[in-house]
Amino acid sequence: MVEIQLHSEGICTDTIVPNRFIDHYMANANGEFVKVYLYLLRCICSNSRPCTVSAIADNVNHTENDVIRALNYWEKQGLVSLSADPEGNICKICLLSLNETETQEETQAAAPARTMPPQEAPSPKPEASAGASPAPKRDYTLDEINVFRQDPDISELFFVVETYMKHPLTQTDVGTLLYWHEELHFSTELIVYLLEYCISKGHSSMRYMDKVALGWHDSGITTVGQAREDAAIHSQAYYGVMKAMGITGRSLVNAETSYIKKWTKEYGFDLNLIQEACSRTMTAIHQPSFEYTDSILKKWHKNRVHTLADVQKLDSAHSQTRKTPARAADAPAKKNAFNNFNQRSYDYDKLEELLLSTSLHG
Repeated sequence: MVEIQLHSEGICTDTIVPNRFIDHYMANANGEFVKVYLYLLRCICSNSRPCTVSAIADNVNHTENDVIRALNYWEKQGLVSLSADPEGNICKICLLSLNETETQEETQAAAPARTMPPQEAPSPKPEASAGASPAPKRDYTLDEINVFRQDPDISELFFVVETYMKHPLTQTDVGTLLYWHEELHFSTELIVYLLEYCISKGHSSMRYMDKVALGWHDSGITTVGQAREDAAIHSQAYYGVMKAMGITGRSLVNAETSYIKKWTKEYGFDLNLIQEACSRTMTAIHQPSFEYTDSILKKWHKNRVHTLADVQKLDSAHSQTRKTPARAADAPAKKNAFNNFNQRSYDYDKLEELLLSTSLHG
């Protein structure tokens, strides 16, 4: 196994993880790749540690191929420089200064755009049907990114996003933005609103934003107006359901928010109807249950209920079907060893009507 010469452009006596790595590189990287980079930092600070691909693999519990993929990834990100021997084995790894990396990115972003040959112009984006499955993500080369930068709208988009993110865009960041624009067919205005929306919710991770973008695409959202409307509906329903079910001290989990999306999108119910179903759930079983509430709303959807007045009519019809002219139970029962005592008598119809009335008007 080839012994790797490991050196750094900086001098360090402790294993220090640069803030820039944490802030701008770690979030978008595979966790297994991060482990390799952290181990390299540790090796730099300890000359006694052997550095071979095999040793790295053993220490981070990877295969050697995994380690090589990680090193190639960090080289692509501009954090390390790799050298190979004549047999193609990695024999030198240089950890590049992150400050220098930042300077290079800023210089590249500020460099005057080269003239774009006609054949390099991005092809017009095809019209995509709402919710259609997008093409898989791909890595854009630096030449392709430079071509896109010639588009004034794209160039301005990169500048605005950098301003929001408060750091220069990495190649991965740029690839994600181009994916939204080219494959999800988001306008630059919608992408800017996406950033505003996510950051306002306390999420500045590009990975989180990508999940939101895919959710909007699946819902057929193509304009800022649609995105604002969707956000307003989900915000009102989210907190309205939490209030009706008495849920405090935690956020809703994905399975619960999926139910809310089903009730608002698939069933088309407004908040009043959803809260009424939540209230009936609490009255019936005295604890939050999205499954129970869903069974109520599913019944209403099946019966084409659209308003609380429709619910009252459905309740009245249900009460009438339970009433019969005469029942065998009304006849005097013969006393025997099991019923020779005064049994309590309940009017279940009235109890049910009282429950329904309380649910609607209480």
